[in-house]
Amino acid sequence: MDQPKRYLVTSALPYANGLKHIGHLAGAYIPADIYVRYLKAQKRNVVYVCGSDEHGTAIPIQATKEGTTAQAIIDKYHPIMEQNFRDLGIEFDIYHRTSDPLHHETAQEFFTMLNNKGDLEVKETEQYFDEEANTFLADRYIKGTCPNCGYESAYGDQCERCGKSLSPDELINPVSTLSGKAPVKKATKHWYLPLDRHEDFLRKWILEEHAGDWRANVLGQCKSWIDGGLQPRAVTRDLDWGVKVPLKDAEGKVLYVWFDAPIGYISATKQWAKDNGKDWRPYWEDSETKLVHFVGKDNIVFHCIIFPVMLKLHGNILPANVPANEFMNLEGEKMSTSRNWKLEMQDYIDDFIKKENGGTQLADVLRYYLTQIAPETKDSEFTWKGFQDANNSELVSIFGNFINRSMVLMHKLCKGKVPKLHAAGLTELDNATIKEIQSAKERVEALLEEFRFRDALFEVIGLARTGNQYMQKKEPWIVAKQQGEDGQPTAQAQESIDNTLHICLQLCANLAILINPFLPFTARKICHMLKVVDKMLEWENAGKLKLLSVGYSLRPPELLFRKIEDEEISYQLEKLRSAATTRDDAATPKEKTMEENIQSATSLKPQIVFDDFAKIDLRVGKIVSAEKVEKADKLLKLSVDLGFETRTIVSGIALHFKPEEIVGKQVTVVVNLAPRKMRGIESNGMILMAEDPSGKLHFINPEDVINPGAGVS
Repeated sequence: MDQPKRYLVTSALPYANGLKHIGHLAGAYIPADIYVRYLKAQKRNVVYVCGSDEHGTAIPIQATKEGTTAQAIIDKYHPIMEQNFRDLGIEFDIYHRTSDPLHHETAQEFFTMLNNKGDLEVKETEQYFDEEANTFLADRYIKGTCPNCGYESAYGDQCERCGKSLSPDELINPVSTLSGKAPVKKATKHWYLPLDRHEDFLRKWILEEHAGDWRANVLGQCKSWIDGGLQPRAVTRDLDWGVKVPLKDAEGKVLYVWFDAPIGYISATKQWAKDNGKDWRPYWEDSETKLVHFVGKDNIVFHCIIFPVMLKLHGNILPANVPANEFMNLEGEKMSTSRNWKLEMQDYIDDFIKKENGGTQLADVLRYYLTQIAPETKDSEFTWKGFQDANNSELVSIFGNFINRSMVLMHKLCKGKVPKLHAAGLTELDNATIKEIQSAKERVEALLEEFRFRDALFEVIGLARTGNQYMQKKEPWIVAKQQGEDGQPTAQAQESIDNTLHICLQLCANLAILINPFLPFTARKICHMLKVVDKMLEWENAGKLKLLSVGYSLRPPELLFRKIEDEEISYQLEKLRSAATTRDDAATPKEKTMEENIQSATSLKPQIVFDDFAKIDLRVGKIVSAEKVEKADKLLKLSVDLGFETRTIVSGIALHFKPEEIVGKQVTVVVNLAPRKMRGIESNGMILMAEDPSGKLHFINPEDVINPGAGVS
């Protein structure tokens, strides 16, 4: 396949309504940065654009919380986010703002063209209106019960528990978050993008043309949406914050944020082109441009269905790929800003990077771990223990150890200079290692082209592991003891030492090239020790064995990584638990009252029919053993006898029962619930419990002793 003339790479625009956590970083920014750094090392024409999403209800909501204005909020968080990305090595070509006049102009032009061509529909509909606040309610100002999973605090645009995209009309028992009261319906006029007109195009373009190269999770979500039947989607809303609708009869209306935000990629490209004396149009209008969107799971629909329809109607190119990631959880639970269960980029920067000189290496440690556990095909989990293990067992003990040993032994056994390679004295092991160095480039390259970043990183670490094994087998420090009468290694011994360390040093240089897309600060530090310029990091140099000249003096070795101590991990875990508790305790009386109103109005779950209930398989079980799950205050690991088998079930009841108290208890178990991993333990079922007004849990079990396995109906 011919290489594209140019690449345009985007990362989802983050809301400028607060600090962003590592789940965002892992989903849309580190993968994109890896890909872009690889393309640039290949000397390809690539532009990487992003910027703050500064419209939508999230901004005024945050302004209300902080007692300030929407403009003040975006002016506060935009520079913080930009600096956070910079501190963690995310290297955009431009980080723009949707509040910029250029973006407003671009978004309005986009809307006007579609409207003039008849690609939009105008409808008068009834929408939710808060009579007490005297305002139409944007989706985020409405809460209610999710019709999909029954979560009682789902927003009008999305359920944060199950991730399903929603409309306010789908919510059960909707309530205004402004007043805590049920809203009423009121007539209003809006412009709509009729997605239903484009189902055939989307089905062919996504499900046929990209069936072989897009990720299965992306194709699956798109298929579900298309098969479910697409509906017209409003592109305007009643709000006073955002891009004004450029029509005389649209007073008080702005472009919906989902419509204006992706146009931000175009306006950012325009600004980049203006700043660099380039033409922006080929990046959005030339079919020889490869457009790649990096997003999280919750943005798949917008970037694969809605924005492509907009681009097609506007005459732009379509994305070649949307390598979306799933969600990343934190210590067994979903990350949540509202519950303070999160690790923000700023917190990591403050605790690890700013606290020590040369802390940029700790930026690479986070990049490494987040890539290693990236949720490329399914949800993943960040744990502080896993972070520590990845650093200590792999970066320190494998990658850093090899680089350090090579440099130390070169100074000790070769007078601090790159030794000669004696071709006649090469052993079978020497040649095998050389072949590994030469072939690694091709393997890593193939994986990066397919957006398989975890596997590509594994190959790079595998090459460092090969280097350690090679050095361990060659044992140059032992060979150096084969000395002549002058107390120096014999000629044969020195030849073996030279060959070993020459290959090891060339391998170090290759590791710098291959690791550069993943750990850019580390790659530059290796270049510094090897006394080579960053130009060596160009991809064409990978696999070569003459990157370091014979006789060239190298700098003294420096440790690339330091160990992460147990005390640091304990501190972070305690900080996480403490912050979550503090958030619950710190709710103001007004917030608590509002939440109580909402909970009261949404106390009933969605109505179901008998066939729904009949799908649940309830059985009597007997707890035969119980133990606490390590480092999980709320979880017990139970072995439950179900008559036909004994199952492991993880249950969040540790704060209510001691393990020894419940052994022998009869319980009611949902036995046909899909298995779920909790703290690395697969749980196969769920124990039914009841909660009294005080919050105490009680088992739901039959009064009489019944044999395990008996059905409950």
